[in-house]
Amino acid sequence: MLHELSIRNFAIIDDLHLTFGPGLNILTGETGAGKSIIIDALGLLQGDRGAAEWVRAGTELAQIEAIFQLPSGSEVETEVSRILAEQELDDPDSPDWITLNREVRRNGRNVCRVNGRNVSLQILSDVAALLIDVHGQGEHLNLLRPRTHIRLLDRFASLMPLRNQLAQQVAMLRKIRAELQRLRQDARTIAQRVDLLSFQAEEIAQARLRPGEEETLASERLRLGNAEALLQLAQAAATILNVGESEMPGAIDLVSEAAGRIERLARIDRSMQSSADDAQGLLEQLSDLARSLQDYADQLEFNPERLQEVEERLELIANLKRKYGDTLEQIIAFGERAQTELDSLSNWEVKTAELEEQEDKLLHIIGKLAWQLSAERRQAGETLARRVETELADLRMERARFGVAIEQSERADGAYLPDGRRVAFDNTGIDQVEFLISANPGEPLKPMAKVASGGETARLMLALKSVLTHADATPTLIFDEIDQGIGGRVGAVVGQKLWFLTGQQHGVNGSGPSRKETAKKSAKERITEKATAEVTEKGHDTDEEFVPHQVLCITHLPQLAAYGDKHFTVNKRVFQVEGEERTSTVVRDLDAAERIEELTVMLGATSEAGRRSVEEMMADVARVKSSG
Repeated sequence: MLHELSIRNFAIIDDLHLTFGPGLNILTGETGAGKSIIIDALGLLQGDRGAAEWVRAGTELAQIEAIFQLPSGSEVETEVSRILAEQELDDPDSPDWITLNREVRRNGRNVCRVNGRNVSLQILSDVAALLIDVHGQGEHLNLLRPRTHIRLLDRFASLMPLRNQLAQQVAMLRKIRAELQRLRQDARTIAQRVDLLSFQAEEIAQARLRPGEEETLASERLRLGNAEALLQLAQAAATILNVGESEMPGAIDLVSEAAGRIERLARIDRSMQSSADDAQGLLEQLSDLARSLQDYADQLEFNPERLQEVEERLELIANLKRKYGDTLEQIIAFGERAQTELDSLSNWEVKTAELEEQEDKLLHIIGKLAWQLSAERRQAGETLARRVETELADLRMERARFGVAIEQSERADGAYLPDGRRVAFDNTGIDQVEFLISANPGEPLKPMAKVASGGETARLMLALKSVLTHADATPTLIFDEIDQGIGGRVGAVVGQKLWFLTGQQHGVNGSGPSRKETAKKSAKERITEKATAEVTEKGHDTDEEFVPHQVLCITHLPQLAAYGDKHFTVNKRVFQVEGEERTSTVVRDLDAAERIEELTVMLGATSEAGRRSVEEMMADVARVKSSG
């Protein structure tokens, strides 16, 4: 429910802080005092356009902040928690509370926040739509939007489990159709793709690449290309070590002679033994080096054929790198991916046939479930229409008629119905549901959105809310001047129905009405009870499914306002600021005595008799509430 609402520098509101309570919250005051501006402020949280004109004159920034308490264990809590978790906006310290904030700056810039963190306007409005529903002369009349009607009817008829079962089958079908669409591409395109993949996979496979091969080949090419020079250098070095040049003996002979002399030296002076050992070691190293050089020279050969092979292999690798990757590993991976896709496309005809068979099977399953769902909806629609007409009669619309239109559209690729037709469908089934109304005798039923009268629209909203209260999970309902065009006697009925929406009558008097009270019930009330019993018997309505609401209502009727559990009065005040007059909206939370005074003024009878009339009216309201 809406717990606190803070508004600053918005239109004629300077700084306003309201704390609402559960049940029915009433706002009263003279026309133009700013009551509807409070509703406009909530509209900004729901995504209304945040124009610079809303910013109070002389300020740069308008702020609206609302704090909500989520109804524990409800569908709304689940859905809001899901959005918060997805957007990383949840507050683990206060999981049952959520704060919505919007700032409108004079330069046109808007800032939206949820739980103190910046979000897009779409996220803000998505969350607000789950928490608030505004009814009256403004926008957000969700019940006027046909797309909401099918869900309300399904919830009213307790059809959500069957509908969810259908939605699962539709989701499976959509996946299959998406795969079929991919496979049913143009045959020429598939053939071209297969040819390309075949060439790429075969070219890479035939190359038989090995990781590290390129570096080995590059080294071999360098050696083969310089074989003659390498041979000359190796042989010359070996000759110097073994034989020597000109009249100079070989290096090994010279080192051998030096090592012999050092050995004789060490025999005389033992301290030179380590030097003798070093000399002997050097001689052995030179001998090993000479043999190694000779072996290297013996292995060297000038092989133009092998050099050509190496050059061609390196050129092949370079060509593959230009096409498929910068390294041999990337080329090999490319080939593996090409082969995988090729395998998939090669048997696309087999896969297509299998998927088509699965598609046909699901279309029959969906048709059967949707047929059952449609039959339940038609039955529930008739019951809903009777109950709404009963509610409208209470609201001085005795001649109004209400209907639920359920239509289907045939489609060649639609679901198979038991009667042989194929019809369009989505995850809600095969029906297009729309609520219809005829406010005047002789007029045909028309879509609710085309009802011209604002007062009739508001009363229709109330009638539907009264019937569908357990089907609408929105915790806070706001009615802006729902009393337009109705008198005081009907105003009392409207007030009672709004109070009923809060659910406070449930459990207040557990013993139920007495036989005497039952006998006093009007025929109209008995008809309503009979319709309720019929729905309950079919599983369409139970007290356990009743969803209590917090209700905010702006009204000019004292008979309606008397049913409020909390009463606010809205007034304009003119004050001086630096020698200039400024107007601001002031809201007061009335106590019991102040409520009597306010209702007396609203009644237009400030005499003692008028006051007694108000007190009697309040006493009647108290009796109605206590009786549940």
